Amino acid sequence: MSTKPLGAQLSHMLKSRGVEVIFGIPGVHNQEMYRGIEEAGITHVLARNEQGAGFMADGYARATGTPGVAYVITGPGLCNIMNPVGQAYSDSVPLLVIASCLDETVATRGQLHQMLDQEGAGATVAEWSETPRTANAAYHLIDRALLEFQTSRPRPKLMNVPIALLEAEAAPAADRSVQVAFDAPNSDQIARIAGMLAKAKRPVVILGGGACRAEGLAAEVATRAGAAVFMTNAGRGLYGDDAPLSFGACLSRPGSADIMAQADLVLVLGSELSECDLWRGPLGHDCPMVRVDLDPQMLVDRHNVTDPVLADCTVFCEALLAAMEPSGSDWDAAAITALRAKWRAETDADRPGIVPLVDALRAVLPSETMIFSDMTQFAYVANETFPMDRPGHWHHPSGFGTLGYALPAAIGGKVGAGDKPVISINGDSGFQYNIQELATAVELGLSLPIIVWDNGKLKEIEDGMINAQIAPNAVVARNPDFCKLAEAYGAHAVAPRSLEAFKQAVTDALAADGPTLIHVTPETAGG
Repeated sequence: MSTKPLGAQLSHMLKSRGVEVIFGIPGVHNQEMYRGIEEAGITHVLARNEQGAGFMADGYARATGTPGVAYVITGPGLCNIMNPVGQAYSDSVPLLVIASCLDETVATRGQLHQMLDQEGAGATVAEWSETPRTANAAYHLIDRALLEFQTSRPRPKLMNVPIALLEAEAAPAADRSVQVAFDAPNSDQIARIAGMLAKAKRPVVILGGGACRAEGLAAEVATRAGAAVFMTNAGRGLYGDDAPLSFGACLSRPGSADIMAQADLVLVLGSELSECDLWRGPLGHDCPMVRVDLDPQMLVDRHNVTDPVLADCTVFCEALLAAMEPSGSDWDAAAITALRAKWRAETDADRPGIVPLVDALRAVLPSETMIFSDMTQFAYVANETFPMDRPGHWHHPSGFGTLGYALPAAIGGKVGAGDKPVISINGDSGFQYNIQELATAVELGLSLPIIVWDNGKLKEIEDGMINAQIAPNAVVARNPDFCKLAEAYGAHAVAPRSLEAFKQAVTDALAADGPTLIHVTPETAGG
């Protein structure tokens, strides 16, 4: 059995486990990890900052449904990627970060890249952060991470490998294959829930990101139950947005609490029902709640679950459909349509001038487009008003709510999606957090429209200060000439100043031979 330095063996092991792409930046401490990348047949994408590498791996994972992997260096590399790791934790993204670390820190100070507690720092944002001391322990951690991604709520893992261990000769990892199967829910419980749905006159079904693997099945459950349906941002596309009883992704509208108050049964499939889903305290229901989730924490939280089900949503929906009979409800489809129109008008009034841009974008994007958005008012409006016809195609940094996500995540998404169209939606401030990753997009020759919504300020924060009767402070910053900056990186750039010009710019960018920055201002929408 031939040996290689462990750093090389890690790449070979990852390739044998199905990993095709690694994102990262080489450094003096982690260079041994790069010994085996090409030999193993893995593609490496060079980011310009470890934060960019982490978001690229996140975007790749979301686009492909397979784990995203990143290689980073000791200390600052680990610190730079903590933001993406925290975001991946919030959004249940399978992200595996492998970092080098110092061999000894107890008796020695002043070493290059030294920090007080690298493993502990990683543990503040990852599901776990571990430091193997042998090659077999490193292999164990990788297999553990990959298996946990499949069998439990997928959250980021971080492995810190000592430099001397990376350099030491090691035998290859053993072949390993685990058959993954989920137990069916208790048949008596399924029968009881089916009976509850059959008797309900005003059932509500809430579809979250955890139900995306149950595409079609979850929608059929809602349809058979005659339920009114809400989707979270992560669950958009799971149910027909134009269906008669669909409320779309409008849980955050204050009026949705009134709908919950009318419900006589609420079924929640794969959702945290978090602050970022509701933007209020209680959901608003005063009736039984059936909640299905792989994460036991979600079954004992503040939402007063009466019927918790710890299960995979796909397995649960299959079992429930086998026990269900079609039933009607007292929901008024015309009233739901009218209420949605009212909520759309409220969204437009809350953040004026953006809805026309969202509508224009929807008019020209192919339905299979993968969309990555940042923390920007453009995305906040689109999350409520841009209907999706399939799940897992609009990715937004919910929860952790980091700025600078959209550009690098879209780059990783495009690497994973190949010929499938991908776009990035950014605010003028958030875009500058990781603007340097334009170089990566140009280097890879990615056909990637990069929309930058530029209102010249932190408008959401300004609005919040005004609403709180605080004199707006530090919300206006000088922006660069975004088009010239993009061109300096070698990207295309255009500044449409009408809706028709905007639509043409997006269409052209989708077919371009490299990334295109599309600079959009309130003037573009006629504001």
